[in-house]
Amino acid sequence: MIEIGLKHTSEMKVCEAVSAQTVGSGDMPVLATPAMMALMENAAMLAVKDSLEDGQTTVGGHIETSHLKPTKMGETVSATAEVTKIDGKKIFFHISAYCGGTVLGEGTHLRFIVDKEKFLSRF
Repeated sequence: MIEIGLKHTSEMKVCEAVSAQTVGSGDMPVLATPAMMALMENAAMLAVKDSLEDGQTTVGGHIETSHLKPTKMGETVSATAEVTKIDGKKIFFHISAYCGGTVLGEGTHLRFIVDKEKFLSRF
């Protein structure tokens, strides 16, 4: 059962694969905003994963976040997602990303509970 307060933190090391240059969101060798957002989504997905029924997963529906500080290659970034509200199949999260004690960004994220097979059968 998914409950308010469920939380998870995901981490990654900033490398070429997640740089703004490689992702295409900029031309600097720093953490790309889309990569930071993906880490936030990963934390949200994992926060509720063990509370879902067999055959279920969550998919992202909306994300809104700031990206306040650059992060250089080799630094470790962590992202935390915490469930703040549940409305049927909608799960709302507060998301934040940090490098050490510095806030890189924070915002909100919405995920939907879906049946994997039913979801994929639409294609």
